[in-house]
Amino acid sequence: MSKKKYNELSSKVVDLVGSKANVISFQHCMTRLRFNVKDKGLVKKEEIDKIEGVVGTQWSNNQLQIIIGQSVGDAYNQICEENGFQKAASIDEKVDDDKKKFSVAAVFDGITGCIIPLIPLFMASGLLKVIIVLGGLVGLLPDSSSTTQVLTMASDAALYFMPILVGFTAAKKFGADPSLAMGLCGLLVYPQFVALIGGEAGATIFKLPIYNATYSNMIFPSILVVFVLSRVEKFFRKYVPEILKVMLVPLLTVIVMLPLALCVLAPLGAVIGSGITVAIEFIYGKVGFLGVGVLAALYPLLIITGMHSTLAPVCISYFTKLQYDPLIIPACYIANFNQAAASFAVAVKSKNKAVKGIASSSSLTAFLAGVTEPALFGVSLRYKTPLIASVIGGLVAGCYAGLMGTKVVAMSGLGVFALAGFLSDNVMNLVNYLIAIALGMLVTFVITLITFKEKKEA
Repeated sequence: MSKKKYNELSSKVVDLVGSKANVISFQHCMTRLRFNVKDKGLVKKEEIDKIEGVVGTQWSNNQLQIIIGQSVGDAYNQICEENGFQKAASIDEKVDDDKKKFSVAAVFDGITGCIIPLIPLFMASGLLKVIIVLGGLVGLLPDSSSTTQVLTMASDAALYFMPILVGFTAAKKFGADPSLAMGLCGLLVYPQFVALIGGEAGATIFKLPIYNATYSNMIFPSILVVFVLSRVEKFFRKYVPEILKVMLVPLLTVIVMLPLALCVLAPLGAVIGSGITVAIEFIYGKVGFLGVGVLAALYPLLIITGMHSTLAPVCISYFTKLQYDPLIIPACYIANFNQAAASFAVAVKSKNKAVKGIASSSSLTAFLAGVTEPALFGVSLRYKTPLIASVIGGLVAGCYAGLMGTKVVAMSGLGVFALAGFLSDNVMNLVNYLIAIALGMLVTFVITLITFKEKKEA
């Protein structure tokens, strides 16, 4: 995208969001510009929708999200330069105050904020497993090879030391000292500590019994520990004299946190994590293949409402316990490919050059990169019938994938290249999932082609 593409957006958007004085903070993610505003009533959302280069808009609490697509960085930089915004703007205190309010959304935001930064590592670990499988099939990486063993250890390390990794990201999310967070969470997987609490006599701290649990591969114990740690640390920073803070704040924080973490918080986190996994396995076991179909059908709606990120903890729970995911990622990928098919059908049938351009680029972005916001907001949601078609296609494809028992064995990104994550010792796992993808795209494409009608733009 050229800079000229966003001249209209840059010149108009600040006035349309109610002036610069109405903007608390201005940021962007992979596909969206994000304006946190003081007064939603001052924002002219419909006028923003009409600007060239804008795929769509939506509200998330007091945050206006303007969907741009893959070139959002170009739009963001131009708006910052021409309107005096600081790039990567810091969060205003009012936004921090909003985040402190307890709500279900805040809980999910906290959980996903601790997990999402680790996804690149999980992807790398997953792709290492794919390489090991491929290497074994062609004879380059036999099981007895030390290279194979080291690669296997490298791929498993991320899951084994999950508590420490989550401790770091949780510290960043909740504002705690990362070194204190990693130290406390590291204790949960310290070999001698694991052996001590697992012994016949058990262990205590300050005469309080320490719960015996295996914390490797778990995320919730660290999240709870670090969340409380951030509050305890803040308390001591407030009341310890300045001259003694460097020494006493870390010491007092650790002393208070040790019994809390080992006797209450980490055990509670282990119970929550295990409970979620058991519940999902129970539901999946009861509804079987239908579960994948229903989730694949509903997934576009979850993305539209922003609720799709709440599934991340469930997905990670699957991997940490089962070493594969038979539900979340399979359904997600099916939904993504269906959006590509729906947009492609619109591009084929539409006679409007602008619509063809948006639909074709949105289709390519969804297919190659797995980024579906342009397709969802620019095509499916705008014309409705492609969205309905993708829901039907998702149900059909998801049911087939579930019936065949397909599962992703490695987190390997998004888009067409992510299909490598289904490659395992059982080649039919990948074959059946490819059939499911093709089936879903075909159903979505045909229904969209039949039902889509050109919409006359005002």
